[in-house]
Amino acid sequence: MWHRAVPLLKDFFSLVIPDSRGYGNSIGPKPDAAHINYSKRTMAVDMIALMSSLGHKQFYLAGHDRGARVAYRLALDHPQSVHRLAVLDILPTLNVWEQINEKTAMANYHWLLLSQPSPLPEHLIGCDPDFFLNHILGRWAGHKEALSPAAMAEYLRHFRKSSVIEAACEDYRAGASVDLEHDRLDRAAGHQIRCPTYIIWSKRFLSANPLKIWQQWAEDVRELILDCGHFVAEEDPISCATALRNFFLNP
Repeated sequence: MWHRAVPLLKDFFSLVIPDSRGYGNSIGPKPDAAHINYSKRTMAVDMIALMSSLGHKQFYLAGHDRGARVAYRLALDHPQSVHRLAVLDILPTLNVWEQINEKTAMANYHWLLLSQPSPLPEHLIGCDPDFFLNHILGRWAGHKEALSPAAMAEYLRHFRKSSVIEAACEDYRAGASVDLEHDRLDRAAGHQIRCPTYIIWSKRFLSANPLKIWQQWAEDVRELILDCGHFVAEEDPISCATALRNFFLNP
């Protein structure tokens, strides 16, 4: 999903763009009963290990959607590692669940579906993964035509794998259990993200006011609102990449 932003960033940064556990070409671990293997805390440790192996003890960090959940968890758990944090088009997991009502449940039904016990969502999605993915992308994109045919083909190629469907469901099950508990404990303890934090969000997707919510989680929050749908880096790569570049390089 970063393919359109990469050409606009590569001359300014050493870019490390990993798949999360089980997504894309990565091979995820077997699910566990407590969903620890797909918790954002565990995935954050993956990222720390990856960056350390490349010689980066500290870094700028940007994430979108599920990757943004890993990113803010990493910033909370490993504050010494993150110079600056950018999260694209999400609310913290705890806030998502706290705002569930009849309206948001209809809009965010996938949170409820994918977190159901195995094998229900895996079976339902696996019966026609192309339909499910196209349906989701169509609901979330503000400008679906901005999603290139090559990117769409790549998304479909991966999402036809039973292992990727399983990883996605485990990701959401963690979000409904262990990730939720980690957020609750942090909020109760008053833990906040210490580094400057930038929230980039789409006015055609998020209905809540992210700035007020993120100010509860981070000491220093700035925002940028873009006229696009959920897939910010694909739908408006120039604005997204320019914002990230300016935020990371201009204190």
